[in-house]
Amino acid sequence: MSSIPEPCPGNVVLERYHKFSKRRVDLVGDYAGNELFLIEGDSLLLRCMSEAELDYDGGFQLLHAVYAVEKFIQNLLQRKCNFHIAFFDSHRDLCVPEWVSTLNRPKYLLTRAVIYEHFKANLPQSQASIKLHSFRSVVDPAFMEYLKSTGVYFVMCHDGAGAATSLPPAMDDDMNAHPARQLKEEKSTSKLRFRSMICFLLDEGYNVALVNELDWQDTKVMTEVVEGYREARVALIRSTKDFLLLEGLEPSNRDFAKPGIQNADADGGTNSLIAIQSALAERRCTCKCGSTQPLDPGRWTQRRYLTVIALKKLLLENAETKHFAAIYLLHIALLEVLPLARRRVRFGSVGADRHYGPHISSGMMAESLLSIIRSNKLWEDIRVLAVCDIADLVDGRLLVAATTCVPEWKNETTLRSSFQEQAHLLCVLTGVHLGMPINDAVEKPAIASVNVLETVQPTILPFSNAVFDKHLAPIKLATKSVKGLNSESGRVFREVTHWHNAKRTLNTKMPAPLSEKHKKRAARRNDRFMADMQSYAASLTNATGKSLEPQTITVGGKGMIPEVGKENESSAKALAAQAGPKATSKAGQKGKGGKKEGMLERLAAERAAKDNNQADRVFSAWRTVRKNLDAERSLVGKYHKIGAYLRDLPDAKRRIVGAEVQLHLGCVLVDIYREVCKGQDLSMNAPSSESLGVRALLWDTIRKVPSYTGFTKTMADMTREIVRVLKLPGIDLPCPTEDRRLAFDPQLLLSGLDGAMPQLNGQQFQLLHCGPYMDRNLDSAPDKRVPFEPDAWQRTVLNELDARHSLFVVAPTSSGKTFISFYAMEEILRSSNESVLVYVAPTKALVTQIAAEIQARFQKTYKAPGKSVWAIHTRDYRINNPSGCQILVTVPHILQIMLLTPSNARSWSTRVEYIIFDEIHSIGQAEDGVVWEQLLLLAPCPIIALSATVGNPEKFSSWLSETQEASGNCLTMIQHSHRYSDLRKFVYCPPERFAFRGLVDRPNFGILGLDNVRGLEFMHPVASLVNRSRGMPPDLSLEPRDCLLLYESMARYQTADYPVDRNMGPSSAFSAGIIRKADVIKWEKSLKSILQDWLMDEKSPFDKVIEDLSGTIKTNSAPMEDVSKGELTETQAQDLIKVDRESLEGTTLPLLCKLHERNALPAIFFNYDRSKCEGICQTVTQQLEQTETKWKESNPAWKAKLNGFEKYKKEKAKIASKKAPKQAKKRGEGNDDPKTDKLLDASNDDVDPYAGFDPEDPVDGYHFAAKHKAEVGELSKYYYDIKKRDLPSWLIAGLKRGIGVHHAGMNRKYRQVVEMLFRKGYLRVVFATGTLALGINMPCATVVFSGDSIFLTALNFRQAAGRAGRRGFDLLGNVVCRLLSSRLPDLNGHFPVTTTLVLRLFTLLHESNGSAYATRAINSLLSQPRLYLDGPAFKDQVLHHLRFSIEYLRRQDLLSPGGAPINFAGLTSHLYFTENSSFALNALIKNGYFHELCSAIGSNESRVLRTLMLVMAHLFGRRPCRQADAEYMDVVKRSSSIVFLPPLPLNAASILVQHNQDTLQIFTTYVRTFVDQYLNTADTILPLTGVAAGGTHSSVQLYDPLPPTKVRSAFVALSGHGDEFRTISDLCRTTRNGVFLEEAVIPHIDLHPEESKAPLNAYLYDFFMHGDVATLERANGIRKADVWFFLNDFSLVLATIVASLANFLKLSETDISLEDLAGEGDDHGDVEDDKVADDSTVTSVSSANTMATADTGKTSIGTSSSMSKPPKKKVAESWDDAADQEEEEEADAARKAVEDDPSKEELERGFLNIYRAMVKLRTEFDTKFRKIFA
Repeated sequence: MSSIPEPCPGNVVLERYHKFSKRRVDLVGDYAGNELFLIEGDSLLLRCMSEAELDYDGGFQLLHAVYAVEKFIQNLLQRKCNFHIAFFDSHRDLCVPEWVSTLNRPKYLLTRAVIYEHFKANLPQSQASIKLHSFRSVVDPAFMEYLKSTGVYFVMCHDGAGAATSLPPAMDDDMNAHPARQLKEEKSTSKLRFRSMICFLLDEGYNVALVNELDWQDTKVMTEVVEGYREARVALIRSTKDFLLLEGLEPSNRDFAKPGIQNADADGGTNSLIAIQSALAERRCTCKCGSTQPLDPGRWTQRRYLTVIALKKLLLENAETKHFAAIYLLHIALLEVLPLARRRVRFGSVGADRHYGPHISSGMMAESLLSIIRSNKLWEDIRVLAVCDIADLVDGRLLVAATTCVPEWKNETTLRSSFQEQAHLLCVLTGVHLGMPINDAVEKPAIASVNVLETVQPTILPFSNAVFDKHLAPIKLATKSVKGLNSESGRVFREVTHWHNAKRTLNTKMPAPLSEKHKKRAARRNDRFMADMQSYAASLTNATGKSLEPQTITVGGKGMIPEVGKENESSAKALAAQAGPKATSKAGQKGKGGKKEGMLERLAAERAAKDNNQADRVFSAWRTVRKNLDAERSLVGKYHKIGAYLRDLPDAKRRIVGAEVQLHLGCVLVDIYREVCKGQDLSMNAPSSESLGVRALLWDTIRKVPSYTGFTKTMADMTREIVRVLKLPGIDLPCPTEDRRLAFDPQLLLSGLDGAMPQLNGQQFQLLHCGPYMDRNLDSAPDKRVPFEPDAWQRTVLNELDARHSLFVVAPTSSGKTFISFYAMEEILRSSNESVLVYVAPTKALVTQIAAEIQARFQKTYKAPGKSVWAIHTRDYRINNPSGCQILVTVPHILQIMLLTPSNARSWSTRVEYIIFDEIHSIGQAEDGVVWEQLLLLAPCPIIALSATVGNPEKFSSWLSETQEASGNCLTMIQHSHRYSDLRKFVYCPPERFAFRGLVDRPNFGILGLDNVRGLEFMHPVASLVNRSRGMPPDLSLEPRDCLLLYESMARYQTADYPVDRNMGPSSAFSAGIIRKADVIKWEKSLKSILQDWLMDEKSPFDKVIEDLSGTIKTNSAPMEDVSKGELTETQAQDLIKVDRESLEGTTLPLLCKLHERNALPAIFFNYDRSKCEGICQTVTQQLEQTETKWKESNPAWKAKLNGFEKYKKEKAKIASKKAPKQAKKRGEGNDDPKTDKLLDASNDDVDPYAGFDPEDPVDGYHFAAKHKAEVGELSKYYYDIKKRDLPSWLIAGLKRGIGVHHAGMNRKYRQVVEMLFRKGYLRVVFATGTLALGINMPCATVVFSGDSIFLTALNFRQAAGRAGRRGFDLLGNVVCRLLSSRLPDLNGHFPVTTTLVLRLFTLLHESNGSAYATRAINSLLSQPRLYLDGPAFKDQVLHHLRFSIEYLRRQDLLSPGGAPINFAGLTSHLYFTENSSFALNALIKNGYFHELCSAIGSNESRVLRTLMLVMAHLFGRRPCRQADAEYMDVVKRSSSIVFLPPLPLNAASILVQHNQDTLQIFTTYVRTFVDQYLNTADTILPLTGVAAGGTHSSVQLYDPLPPTKVRSAFVALSGHGDEFRTISDLCRTTRNGVFLEEAVIPHIDLHPEESKAPLNAYLYDFFMHGDVATLERANGIRKADVWFFLNDFSLVLATIVASLANFLKLSETDISLEDLAGEGDDHGDVEDDKVADDSTVTSVSSANTMATADTGKTSIGTSSSMSKPPKKKVAESWDDAADQEEEEEADAARKAVEDDPSKEELERGFLNIYRAMVKLRTEFDTKFRKIFA
C-alpha cells in the first residue's frame, strides 16, 4: 500500500473542520431527548484513559480504567441518555493518547480489548438497552446498514484535540517524574483520522457530539455539537471518503507493530482449550510440585486461562522468565484474595528495583495477553466456557508489590492454594515447576498506617437556628468555635424592604413616591404602555374567532352564564313564533283559570308579540344584507361575507335567522361547485381535488342547517334535494311542519347538475374528505360554569379548580386547555379584592400576550388606590403595581425574587392563592430550569401546571404530587391527547428552476391540505416509523384519512399468521350515518394496537406497510421547472432561475407561492437561527421588490396608470391653486351641513380613479399582505414607531409586503407589531425561532420547518407544529418539514438546594423576623422525600449537603452562627443567577484584593479598569474555549481580539486558589461524615455492570501498604490516590459510590490551567477593549445572534454589583430592588420608547379596571464615569445623551449621600474606591454596548 499516495492532505481536513458550526448544548434537554445515539468506542476510551488520575505509566491499573469507562457511561444513563457503543477495527489504536511511550502502548491496546470483552459479557444482563457493536471501519457496509436500520440521532466521538498534548501529572511523591513525550500538534495522525471520520459522518447527515468537550453540569450533559453546513462539507466529501476507504481496507496497519502481538493459535495445538482442560482434569505433571490431585476446570475463569497461556509462552521462549512467572502468578493469586480496599499500594516498594529479567515490565506482559485475546479459535473457546473476570486482569502496582514476597504469605492457605493451582497447570504444560516466591529477608509486613485525614479531626463551626435545627438533627457533627472568625462585629445585612434597600419598609398598597421628573416619565410610559396593551388586546380572539369582550367582575358574584341548550320561557315562545307565520303555538295554552293564570297569559302573549316583532326585524335585516350581496361578483367573496355575517350575529339573532343563512351558504357553495366543475365530465369517477373539497365543505355546511331552531319545511326539502342531486352521504333530517318563505329563490339552484354526479361511498367520502369537518365533541355536556359545552376532561378540571386543588394538565395545542387559566383568574377576582394569582410564563413575549388577554377579558372597579386587576413584572418593564394587582403576570426569576423578599413574607406572599406555571416543560431547560424547580418546591399555595409536551407525565406527576403533598396540597394529573384540529404533514421538494411572475389572483377554494401540489408530497405519519427500535411514539396521532389508508394497507399485506379482523373495516367499525371524531379515535386505537404488535415482530408485514405508505415520497420527485402562476411557455423560459435546493433563501419564495396558491397562508417558518430568520425575510422581500420593479418597467398598463396619476396630481394642484379660500359663515347661514359634506366627499372618492393610490405601495401579486385586514392609519402608526427606533428599513418593507420576523433578539415594539398584525390577518408570513412556539397566540394555517437545527428536537417540533390549525379559523393544519417519529424527552430535574438559595432562605427567615410564611417555605422544602425531579429519595444526603453549605457560608463570613446574613450576603444573593461566580467575587472582596486594586482608581484609572475587567471576565460570563481552538492561532493574530483570556493577576489567583482549597476541604469533610454515618458497605461494585471486584480475605497483608480510602473510590485508589484531593473536580469525579456530590452546586470556579483543560474565551475582555461585534463573531467564535444576550448578561451583573455596593455603603435613599435591575440592553428598549413618546403624542388611556402605573422600575446608581461635579443640565439631543444626563444626575445624588454618610471607617477601608471603580467600569462597558444598537 506504500505506492498509494496520501488521498486526503491533513491540512484540508483540519482547515475545513474549523469552519464547521459548533454549538454547546445539553444533549438531553436541548437536543436528543430520549433519542438513540451512537458512541464511538475508541473515542470513549481515549476520553476516559486520558484522565490524570489513571496510572498507566509506572503501574498498569486496568481495573481503574474499566471503572472510569463504566462511571462515564453510568453518568450518561443517570441523565436519561439512550445510546449504543460501536468499536471499529481500523480505530483500535486511536484509544492510545499520542503522548504515550512505545513501551506503554500495549497497555492501552490490551485495555481496549479487555473492556470490549467485559462489556460483551456483562452488558446484556446489567444494561440491556446498551448494544455493543463492532465493525471493520466507518465505511463498512455493515456499519452503514446499522445506521440506516437504527436511525441513530447523532454520533458521539473525539475530535483529537488535546489528545496529543495532555500529559498526566505524577500520581504520588514516590513516582518518577513523567518523561517529556509531547508530540507536535501538526504531526498528530489521530487528530486527522478522528476529524476525517467526523467529516464523513456529517456528509452522511449525522451531527457529531464531541466526547472530549463533554462536561457534567448538575443533571445536564453539556458538550459541543458539530453541525455540517453544506458549503463547508463539499470540498471534503471525495477526499474524506477516499481516506476512510483506505483506512477501512487496511485496519491492521494501524495496530501497534510488535513481534509479541501475533496470532496465539500459531504455536500449535498445546494452546487449544481442549488440551489445557485435559491437563487440568488429568495429573500429567512429573515434577515435584505440591498438588497431586486433578483440578476442576469449572473453577477456572478467563483471567486464569489468559495468565497461564501467556506465561506458558514466555517460559517456552525464555527460561530466564521463570522467576517473573512465579511473581506474576503470585500477583494473580493476590488479585483473587485481597479485598479491593487493601490493594492500594505505594509505587516503588522494597524489591521493586530488583532485576528479574526482561519481562518484568507489565507492558511487555500486556503484549502476550493481547495476542491471546486477538486470537480466533482459542479466545472464542475461553469466552464461551469460562466466567468473564478480565476487568481485573492485571494490577501493575500490585505486581510490583508482589516482588517483596512477604514470608507470612506462605501461611495464607487461600493465597497459597490459588498460586499452586495455576503453577500446577503451568508445570503440566511446560514442565517448569514454579514455587511460591518467598523472600525471607523481608521483615514482617506493616499494618496499614492510619489515613492522615483520620488523625486530623475537621473543625466544624457551630451553628444553631430554631427552624433549621429540627431538620439537621440527624446529622451528628462535633463543632468548635474558631477565634476571630465570623465575629458579630461584621455589619449585619438587613433586608427590611427589598433585597437591596436597608432603610425603608415597602408599602404594599402604594408604589414608592417618585420625583416630578420620574412622575412625568412614568405618566408617559403609562399612556404608551396602556395604549399599546389595548391595541394588543384588540388583536386577540377567542376560540370561535371573535374579538374578546371584557366581563365586569364583582366580588362574591357569579358570571351569569346560561346553561347551554336551555332557554328561558320567553325565548322558547319566541323561537316557536319564528317558525310559524306570526302565530303562537297553542300547545301550551290552558283553559280558564284563576286571576293569576290570566295575568300570566296576558304577559306571555305580550312578550310573544314583542319577540315576533324582533324576529320580523331580524329577517328584514337579513333580506337587506341578502340584496346587497347580489352586487358581489365573486362567489368566493360572497361565501366569506355570508360566513362572517353569520359568525358575527348575536346568539339571539342567530337562533332566529341562522338556519336560513346557513342554507344560503350551502346554495352559494352549489354555485361555486358548478364553477369548479366547468369543463369536467362529472359522470367520470375521477373528480378533481378542488371539486371534492367543495363537495366536502358543502356536505358539512348543509348538515348543520337542521341544527338551528328556525328550520322549516322548505329548508328541509331544499337540503334533501341538494343531498340527492350531488349524491352526498345521507343526512338525518327532522320533519318540521312550520314553513316560511325564504329570502332567496332556490328553484334554479341545481339545474344542470342532476344525474351528472359520481356516486360516492358515504363512509369512504367522510373518512377521506370530511375528517376535518367531523363533530369533535368528546363526551361533551352543558355546564353552567363556562359558556361552552366542556368535554369530560374539562369538567374534571373545573371540579378540581372549584375544590382549590393543584392541577397538572397535559394536553396538546388546540385541545381546549386555555380556559383553565382564565377560569382560575375569574375565581380569584370574584373571591375578594386581596387574593392574588400569579401567572408564570417562560418568555417575556408570552407575558405581554397573557396580560393583554386579561385586559380584554376582565374589568373590575376598586375603591382602594393602587389596586388593579393585573400587572406585568419583568426585568424590562412593569405595568401596574405588582404588589397591588390581583393577577400578576411574570417570569420565573421575578416570582422567585418576590417570594424570597422578606418584606413580602408578611404581606404579598401570604395573599398568593394560586400559581399557574405555563409551559411547565421549561423545567427541563439547562439554564433556567432550576429556577422553575425551586419555585415548584417553594410555592406557598396550590399550583396549576400546564404543558402540551411532556415525555414522562406520570413520573413528573408523581414527583409533583409529593412536593404538593409536603406543602399540604392535593394534586391531580389530567391528560388529554387529542387536538381540536388535525395536522397533516408534507415534505417539500423544491424545483430545479423557478420563475416568479407574481402570485396567482385566485387561490384554490375549498381544498384542505396541500395534497396534489407540485413539489409537496403528503407523508403518512406511520411512514415515519422506519426504525423499529424507536417503537411507536405514544402521541402518534392519525386523522380519519390516515386511519383509512393504514387499514387498507394492513388489509392488503395481511397474512395467515398476521390477520386483520374484518370487523376492523370501515363498514363494520362505523354505522351507516354520520361519523364522529370520537368514533374515529376508537378505530385509530384498534389499528395502532395491531400495528404495534407488527412493529415488535420482525416476521410481520410491518415493513411492507411502511413501504406502501411511503410510496408517494419515493415515487414522486421534485419538479424540474416551476412557475409562480400560469403555465410556462417557451417564450417565458428565460425567466427561469436555477434554484439552489440546499439554500433556504432560494427555496422559500417558491414554497410561499405554492402555499398562497392553495390558500394555505398565513404560515410561520421556523428556523432556530436568529440571523437565518432575518436573512430569509430580507431575501424574500428583495425578491418581491426586484420582480415587481421589473414588472413595472415592462408593463404598459402600469406606465399608463403612472402617467395618468401624474396628470391627475397636476390637475388637482391646479384646481386647488385657483380655488378661493372659504369665507367663514355665521351660524345658521347657508346650507353647510357637515353630513352633506361627508357624502359629497364620499361620492367624489367613488368616482376618483386614483383615490388611495400610492405608487410606492406594493402591487397586488407581489406581496402577501391581506390589506383589507388592517386600517391604513393603524399601519402608518406602526411604521412610524418602528422607523423612530432606527430599525433596518427592510423590516418595514417586509411588513408592507405581509412578511415579518420574530425572535427574542428583535426589538420589543417590532415583535409586538408582528404579533398583532399576524393575528389580525394582515401579515401572512412570519419567520421565527422557537420562542414563538412557547404559547404565543399566533396560530396559522401552515407551519414550515425551514432548515434543520440541533434545536429541532422532538419537543420543539411538537411545540412549533402545534401552531398550525387555527381553532375558529382552520379545520386542518399543514406541517411542511422533515417528519419526526421521535419520542418526547423525559423531564429531568436539577439539584435545587443551591448555596445561594440557602443564603436567600436565611435572609427571608431572618429579615421577616421568623414569619410563618418563611418558616413554612423552609419546612416544605426540607421535608421533600424526593427533592429533585426524577431523583432518588436521598433525604439524608440532601440534609448533609445543606449542613455543609451552611458551613461554607459561615467560613465565607456570609452567615452568623445563628443564621443571620452578614457582610456581603446581599451582593452574593443578588448575583444568584451567576451562582458560583458570586462567591468568587465575595472571596476577592473579603480578602482585600479589590481594595488594593481599586486604591489607584484616582491616579491610574486606565490600568485599574483594564485589570478589573480582566478579573471580572474570569468570574462572570465564563465560556471555555474549545480544545481545538488553540490550533487556529492565525485567526487570532489577524484580529484585535486576544481570544484566550490571559491569566488572573497573581494576587487574585492565589486568593481564588485558596478559596477553592477551603471549599474542597469542607466538602471532603461532608463526604467523610456522610460515609461514617450511613455507608457501611465496601465500595467494590463496578457502577455500570454491577460486577464485584476484589477478594474477601482481609488477613493477607502487603508490605508497607497505603491505608484504605474512605472518601475516594477504591477503584481510583488502585492508582495510588488517597483521600487527599487536588481539585473539587477531582473530588466529585472520584468520590466513592453511594454519595451524592454534584460539582455544579459546589461554590467554586475552575482556574486554568490548574483546574480546567482549556482557557476561557476572552470575548468580554476583548469587547471592553475594542467594542467590535464583528471581531467577536470572527475571532472569538461568538455567534452574531448571541452577542447581544451575552453582553447584556454581563451588563446586568455590573448593574447588580453597583447597586449592591451602593446599598452596602448606604449611598442612596432610592428604593433599589433586585427585581428591577436590568442590563443596558434591556434598558435600551425603554429609552427607545421614551424617545418615541417624546416625539409623538400618545392618547391617554385611563380605565377603572386597570389603575395603571407603568414603569420600568429600574434604578441606576452612580453610573457616570467620574464622581466629579456634573455639568449643567442641557436638553438631550438623543437617547444616548438622555441616558448620560440621567446617569450624571443620579451620580450627583449619590455623591451628596456619600458626603452625608457617617460610616467613614468603612469608606476608609476602600469600599468607596471599589464602588467608584465598578461605576466607571460599568459606564465604559455600557457605553460600548450602546453603540451596538445606537
